[in-house]
Amino acid sequence: MSVTSVARPAGPRHSRRQQPGRGTRHGAGFWLIAVTFMTAMAYSGAPTPLWAVYQQHDHFSTLTVTLAFAVYAVGVLASLFLVGHISDWAGRRRMLLPAVLLEAVSAVIFLTSTSLPVLITARIVSGLGIGMITATATAYLAELHLAARPDASRTRADLVATAANLGGLAMGPPVSGLLAEFVPQPLRTPYLVFLGLLLLSAVGVALVPETVDMTQARPPYKPQRVSVPASSRSTYFAASAAAFAAFSVLGLFTSLAPGFVAGTLHHPSRALAGLVAFLVFGAAATTQMVFVRIAAERQLVIGLALMSVGIAGVTAGVWLTSLAVFLTAGIVAGAGAGVLFKGAVTTTVSLAPVRSRGEVLAGLFLAAYIGLVVPVVGIGVATQFVTDRTALLGFAVVLVSLDATIATRLLRRP
Repeated sequence: MSVTSVARPAGPRHSRRQQPGRGTRHGAGFWLIAVTFMTAMAYSGAPTPLWAVYQQHDHFSTLTVTLAFAVYAVGVLASLFLVGHISDWAGRRRMLLPAVLLEAVSAVIFLTSTSLPVLITARIVSGLGIGMITATATAYLAELHLAARPDASRTRADLVATAANLGGLAMGPPVSGLLAEFVPQPLRTPYLVFLGLLLLSAVGVALVPETVDMTQARPPYKPQRVSVPASSRSTYFAASAAAFAAFSVLGLFTSLAPGFVAGTLHHPSRALAGLVAFLVFGAAATTQMVFVRIAAERQLVIGLALMSVGIAGVTAGVWLTSLAVFLTAGIVAGAGAGVLFKGAVTTTVSLAPVRSRGEVLAGLFLAAYIGLVVPVVGIGVATQFVTDRTALLGFAVVLVSLDATIATRLLRRP
């Protein structure tokens, strides 16, 4: 998911004076880190089209799939709050390299077995690595861009970070789905391919120059703090609820949607399962870039409207057994989730004093990742008592009601 670094930005060790060859090295390093960022995020989305295969192969229930998915978010949160911020003083490369290798370890674990304990372990390890990567790579890109182009604005770095993050999430499922559909051993081949890409990425990271001054004294370690701006709590809680809602929709399409497509909609193609996630995350990434210059308040309203319409359409597609309606509505829902989360981040940044911006953003990400886990697990539990269609309908009703409440609260903002 789209995650902005929660760490306070540390000053890069370079000066504004360009040294001979420095811009070239940092410019090449910028693109190596961008490719690494995208590869890691793509790998994190690789299991998406495979969940339905696991269900057929090992007879997993919908609840089992949701639990295997949910532990990933737990790993991301733990990593963000425990180590995601220490690259400010420990070094970007020193943190990013082991994080990429953690993703490679996760791929190796996936290759050992299809049993539930192994899947859970692999997902936790992947989450731990991604939490480190999103925080570190975002800051690393900004600093490499500054070193390569000291007089340019950071817009390019922000756009590349967004494209690598959500673009990677969009690319992972179709690559994995196509491999699972047309290559033997669908539960092994995608992980072997991504393992190779991750190891190549680790080599690339090792070649990129460091941007943090390692000669400065290290501060005592403490976890990332979470704080809420007292003067703007109403708006802050509304923005956090918006992040919760956006991630709940994105979580639906990375966990249960492939099962709906294969089961309820009767389209078992693994390539199609990957295409669904690609369309949703691609729409989210596109809208974040298209609406980048629109005021945060308008981003929030547009996002809430699109997401509400989209999730209602997704539910209608499942009840009508219409793949076309499901896909079209999924694109709308993904577009809404993307711009909604962008507006929530921008709003939160505007509320937070500079000194506590990382702590305030940490609270927003906490709400977002709770949204990634709780609603999806709720649907999984509900499917033990009602049909998949009814469980999805309940999710849609709750989400649209939450969107309406958030919109009302935000429109009342002075």
